Formats: sequence, structure tokens, C-alpha cells
Amino acid sequence: MARDSYNQFCPVAKACEVLEPRWTLLLLCEMWAGSTRFNEIRRGVPGMSPSLMSKRLREMEEHGLIVRTEKPTGDINYTTTKIADELEAIVHALGEWAHRNVDAEVTLENLDARLLMWNIRRKIDPDALPRSRRTVIEFTYPELPKEERSYWLIAKSGMPIDLCSVDPGYDVDLFVSADLKAMTSSWMGLSSLKTEIAQGSISLIGDPVLAASVDSWLTRSSYARC
Repeated sequence: MARDSYNQFCPVAKACEVLEPRWTLLLLCEMWAGSTRFNEIRRGVPGMSPSLMSKRLREMEEHGLIVRTEKPTGDINYTTTKIADELEAIVHALGEWAHRNVDAEVTLENLDARLLMWNIRRKIDPDALPRSRRTVIEFTYPELPKEERSYWLIAKSGMPIDLCSVDPGYDVDLFVSADLKAMTSSWMGLSSLKTEIAQGSISLIGDPVLAASVDSWLTRSSYARC
């Protein structure tokens, strides 16, 4: 008898036995978003310890939700299986339900700049940025401790958007200074960039074209339309 079993034959109970362990769905979401390596996945779940993440990944592999593949170079990749991918639309619908029904103030109680920037990086539209040169955008959250307040997004044609938490040493094209709650709220669609900029909660200094087109390249969360 499984230690965490509901001891029921109900399919919902059986699904919960597989999916309820804490972090399981968030790990799947991060892999659905394209992360395949341990450290990549961990950046999408910054509150999770490496040891717990290793344990959970093993359990997910045992349940047939993911496949662990070791390359000849020694690199290890984690990818979702067909049965896990069947859950993607269901999990997204669950997120849409929460976005519509969970109070905004409750949603914004737990702010995390690292997680926000990791997700913003993923949604940047490179086609809306200059293709002829490297583009560097620095985000700063002044209320945070010095070592946690600055992030650099680096875009170069044909390359994935890069995110640095240490100054890469490049000239910055646009400086974005923001209240963390305001940026999180606008990215999640709980408010708008236009409103937060008008209120002074977010300011843009630098390249006027990049500043004017922020709504084009800073694509909001997929839940923002809910």
C-alpha cells in the first residue's frame, strides 16, 4: 500500500496521488515552457531546494511523467512524456481559474524578482526588438537589497534571450526602474503597463524607440488575457 495513497479506486484520487506532491505541477510547467536541464528548471522554481527537486524528479520519472536522458557529454536532460503532456491544457485551465477567482492582493502577497524576471525573459518578443544589434535592457527594483535588485536582459538576433543577475558589462539601451509589485501586477495582467508608468511605479529611461514600444516586446503572461 502506497504511503501517500488515498486508498480509493476513484480516478481523481489516483490522479492526486501522482500530481499532488508539492512542486510537481510547477516542475511540469517549467519543462513545458522549454527548460530541460536541472539548473534551468530550478530557476523556474527558486523556492525549491536542490535535494527536494532531485527527489521530486525521480518520483516523476517513476510515475512516467518525465524521461531523464544522459548525453555522451554527461549533460542530463529532463523532458515530459506523452501522458504528462496530456495534462498541459488542464493545468493551464487551472491557472486561468485562479487568475479569475483568486483576489489580486492575495496573488501579489508573495513577490519574487528572480522568478518574475525568469518568466519575463521567456515572454520577450525578439521580433519586436532591433535585429541589427545586441539589445540590453536593465531592470532594477530599488526596494530590494543591492545584490537582488538588478537584472539584465540581453537580446541578439538568432539567439535565445539571456538573463543575467550580474552586470554583463555591456552598454545598456534601456533602463527600467520599477516597484516589484507594480511590475508583477502589470505582467500578470492585474494592472497595465500604461497605468503603472503613468503612476510613476515603472519608469523607462534610454532608447526612446524601445521605451515607446514596450507593450510590443514585453509580452505579458499568458494569463493576462483571462
